[in-house]
Amino acid sequence: MATVDRWLLPDGIEEILPPEAARIEAARRQVLDLFQNWGYELVITPHIEYLESLLTGAGQDLDLRTFKVIDPNSGRLMGFRADITPQVARIDAHTLRREAPSRLCYAGSVLHAQPRALSTSRSPIQLGAELYGDASPASDVEVISLMLDTLALAQVPDVHMDLGHVGIYRGLARAAGLCGELEQQLFDALQRKAIDEVEALTADLPAEPRKMLRALAELCGDRDVLDLAQACLVEAPEEVHVALDELMAIADMLSVRYPELPLYFDLGELRGYHYHTGVVFAAFVPGSGQSIAQGGRYDDIGADFGRARPATGFSTDLKSLVDRGQMPEIELPAGVWAPDSHDLYLWQAVQRLRREGVRVVQALPGQDLAAAHAAGCDRLLQVCDGRWQLAPLAP
Repeated sequence: MATVDRWLLPDGIEEILPPEAARIEAARRQVLDLFQNWGYELVITPHIEYLESLLTGAGQDLDLRTFKVIDPNSGRLMGFRADITPQVARIDAHTLRREAPSRLCYAGSVLHAQPRALSTSRSPIQLGAELYGDASPASDVEVISLMLDTLALAQVPDVHMDLGHVGIYRGLARAAGLCGELEQQLFDALQRKAIDEVEALTADLPAEPRKMLRALAELCGDRDVLDLAQACLVEAPEEVHVALDELMAIADMLSVRYPELPLYFDLGELRGYHYHTGVVFAAFVPGSGQSIAQGGRYDDIGADFGRARPATGFSTDLKSLVDRGQMPEIELPAGVWAPDSHDLYLWQAVQRLRREGVRVVQALPGQDLAAAHAAGCDRLLQVCDGRWQLAPLAP
């Protein structure tokens, strides 16, 4: 292998250099402070753990995106986390075991064996918040509101919100008696809005279930779609009407809080169908086909960890958030240049300034004042009247 190849990174894996790294880290701190102000507690999860825990309730999509290795100590299969949400669910259900509602948040790198899309990173920094222990639409509204505040903090412009509810399709599929394979085929067709395929797949169903399942492909648009859905799905089972009522309640509360926010409803949108159990949502910005933040309700996941708890949450990629947002560039404060000297009094002066929050760069052997300017310093320490004192650095 040529020497130059040693410096290549795998496709979709990137390093972050100054000053972009400073912008991302500053954004991480600001967002975590925002989460704290909302009452969300930070948890830090391991990068790698046993596969059966890591993939609990997550479905085939996450399985395909997870790097797998053998633990040399136990011989068991392990995975590098591709999604932090199942780990946080385990913490709530098994480790914390609180009875009251619990608000948890996180920020950390994840690794994807396969990217979500051709243009996306395989090493995003996942940032998110989860609310456990409450099944009401109020929790969904809180999480969506926190997501929108996060996007506002990052100054992401022109946010549009998509809303759906997987309980609607799930209830109709169950009432129609769809088998696993047919349900999956119909699910795939609905995601692609392939109306001809939807019609072919439902051709042998009884008239009423066939009509309602076909309607899902076209029940998309503004708030009026929800009223139309109530008319189209009037013969649907009770669980479908409960799901519709939940979606309408969430939409109404969001419209009051964010009257200028464009809301788009798609009852055939089943993002995370094998993972979520209720409302699903995503935020988009013009010019990007991928959501900048997304989430939903996933009430069943905790059962595999010993305790089922209602759960709802959202996540975003911190790098995309900073890239799509308009947060100001991070400017390092002007620093102080200290000469190359091992004088004890100089060391004490340098340490005193650093404790006060001043950036101090000490010269290495052979460096001159040109290096001081390159390091962004505008002052220097020099001996004056027998003491180390600050003085302006000449241009």
